[in-house]
Amino acid sequence: MEFEIRPPRVILRTCPEYRIDTITAIIRESLTDLDCRIKGNVFIKPNVVTANKKYIHHAYTHPAVVESMIKVLKAANPDDPVWIGESGGFGTPTRLFLKESGYFDMAKRIGIDVFDLNEHAFEKVPLKKGVCHHEIMLSTHIKNADFKIWMPKLKYHVFASITHALKLNMGILYHKERMAFHDHRIHEKIVDLLEPGYPDLIVSDAIDITYGPEASPYPVRLGVLIIADHPLAADVVAAHIMGYRPENIQHLKIAADRGYGSLELDHIDITGDINIETLRAIPKGNPRLFQSLGDLDTSVEFFAGHAPDTETLCDGGCECSVKGCLGAIEKKNPGALAMAKKGAIVTGIYNGDVILPDAPVLLVGDCTRINGRLECKKIYTVKGCPVPSTNLFAKIPRIFGLPNPVLNFRDSALFLINTVEKFFHTCMNRFSNKF
Repeated sequence: MEFEIRPPRVILRTCPEYRIDTITAIIRESLTDLDCRIKGNVFIKPNVVTANKKYIHHAYTHPAVVESMIKVLKAANPDDPVWIGESGGFGTPTRLFLKESGYFDMAKRIGIDVFDLNEHAFEKVPLKKGVCHHEIMLSTHIKNADFKIWMPKLKYHVFASITHALKLNMGILYHKERMAFHDHRIHEKIVDLLEPGYPDLIVSDAIDITYGPEASPYPVRLGVLIIADHPLAADVVAAHIMGYRPENIQHLKIAADRGYGSLELDHIDITGDINIETLRAIPKGNPRLFQSLGDLDTSVEFFAGHAPDTETLCDGGCECSVKGCLGAIEKKNPGALAMAKKGAIVTGIYNGDVILPDAPVLLVGDCTRINGRLECKKIYTVKGCPVPSTNLFAKIPRIFGLPNPVLNFRDSALFLINTVEKFFHTCMNRFSNKF
């Protein structure tokens, strides 16, 4: 998509609380300002990467923001269908996250369909601009939508710097394709997905932003909604709010290079009742938390190597999975990492020495090796390319003396129940020709 003559628009509106009446009014006014007319089949894509009623409360777009969007849509066009779909974090049925975050309760209350994309029909869609993906399995609900509304949660991110409108597209992928190219090529992958997942409208939950691992983060009240008619422009503004230069965020730079728009603020029409400078000045917690494993307060040492046949750090692969695993452990059990046993975790091809004669070393990933001296008490390995975070819970807690958040009766029971429900609903959709 070439840069349009009319500049893309981004509206920043103060919204200090998750009040549906306030959010509804802001969205309605912003759509008028954008001259945005929504008709036909509407698909809404929130961010529900994970959720847990006990300890993960801020990893997802707040249901109040989505409900407010639906109130605006139904007031304008009560008979037009509205679908809400998500494919959450890999390794767990998304319907579990939709339950734990309150989306199913909201859907039942207001009479809207909310579903796990993995349980529904898809079509193979070719990508003209794809560098990694040349085709993907795209939900028929997305493919047949007349209007797409992306509703991200603004967060810091452990390898992407920020997650917002562009990275939200990871959740249009079926789990079968989720981990493909989820390695040093992840930034190209994110931009590949902008072709089939190009939204007509972005309404972003930045009331509470988060830092730390995306799936188990820590909240900070920013108190703003970001409404935009252009995904890259929305992310450029979000990057500045979070303290980054957009050209230093790899997937934004790639998107601009592929012709999706400009990284310059001067090329964006920014309006609203608060400015970027004011928002950037609001304290946002610890942006680097888990972005750099070496900054963690722990006895575990980390050695990050490059991907095979490249000099590129494999930040989106096994290192990302290690961050996700450790982040969940620390979120469920604050202070756990500081009590960990001494040892080391190695990812990728590490050019250097790893000397821990009295401690264990864990090699994570198929390609991981140490091009140097290795002295340790014992070597452990976890295979995969990349290794999903869920697979690391079997070894990291045991090796380093950490509590295992997976070993919880409630969460284990919910996982099994929702896995069975997912299988049942998928079969029913196949039987009724909806898959």
